[in-house]
Amino acid sequence: MKQLIEFIARSLVDHPEDVSVKEVSDEQATVLELKVAQEDLGKVIGKQGRTARAMRTLLNAASAKAKKRMVLEIIE
Repeated sequence: MKQLIEFIARSLVDHPEDVSVKEVSDEQATVLELKVAQEDLGKVIGKQGRTARAMRTLLNAASAKAKKRMVLEIIE
């Protein structure tokens, strides 16, 4: 899952070397924290959050197949 989000984010931004995904697990879910360069933040979020919503939808579909709960957070 981490590689999926990282691949999508690197494809969208101008500075792919600044993309990092950190995985934080707790009892209920696994949180993927996506961090990008400040000037690429708008590209990852998209107009009215559409790109971020699409990434979350893909993550939910992939995690449901693996029977795990995963959440995507975009860190500023």
